[in-house]
Amino acid sequence: MLWSGVDLALRPGQFLAVLGPNGVGKTTLLNVILGLLPASGGTVRVLGKPPGVENHRVGYLPQRRSFDPSVRIRGIDLVRLGLDGDRWGVPLPGARFFSAAARRREAHVRDVIDLVGASEYADHPVGRISGGEQQRLLIAQALVRDPAVLLLDEPLEGLDLSSQASVTALLDRVCRERDIGVLMVTHDINPLLPHVDTVAYVAEGRIAAGTPAEIVTSETLSRLYGTRVDVLRADDGRLAVIGQQVNCGPGQECH
Repeated sequence: MLWSGVDLALRPGQFLAVLGPNGVGKTTLLNVILGLLPASGGTVRVLGKPPGVENHRVGYLPQRRSFDPSVRIRGIDLVRLGLDGDRWGVPLPGARFFSAAARRREAHVRDVIDLVGASEYADHPVGRISGGEQQRLLIAQALVRDPAVLLLDEPLEGLDLSSQASVTALLDRVCRERDIGVLMVTHDINPLLPHVDTVAYVAEGRIAAGTPAEIVTSETLSRLYGTRVDVLRADDGRLAVIGQQVNCGPGQECH
């Protein structure tokens, strides 16, 4: 059992970040929510039903994939896979324009790409665009079925600070405009500070949840880890979490 005594809820239009070091079960939590792993105890409900039952209403972005520069699939094709990638067979060339329903589906794909601000490069090969641009298209892929819940596993990993800020702002906007519950697994609170509603910090098999101001404090983290932890704020507003065996700055794992 990785966690015990956990009571956590995600509401529509809420942006929730789950933070903590490697190995504490953040990705395991997502797998339980998706019904890929059973919970060893307690009750898990997703959109009012057992995990896995409503997965068609759950958007999921796994840990960041990197695309080789030789990959020729276009961004729009990547997004379209989120809509029909589970179907058998190879689509006929131009089949998406044969019927009114197909044209509506194609328009919807374009609308979601526009929502994430990726229209300018959606027709480019994904191997030829930047990491931040790729991530926007992957978020569009997770959103293309109009989910009620969006799960993201380390979506900022490998991105520069500018891309981290723009992707986080995008997720915040989608969360509010679409009334989607967004759960992001991450290890760095700094890009999320202006946007996230609730932080769930995981350590030593326990969890503390609340606003960033309530949770990312020396007192709360020291109690959670059972040892002295200092939370320092830099001149630019970014936080550093410092413990006995850690000097955890922006973009670094905390242990």
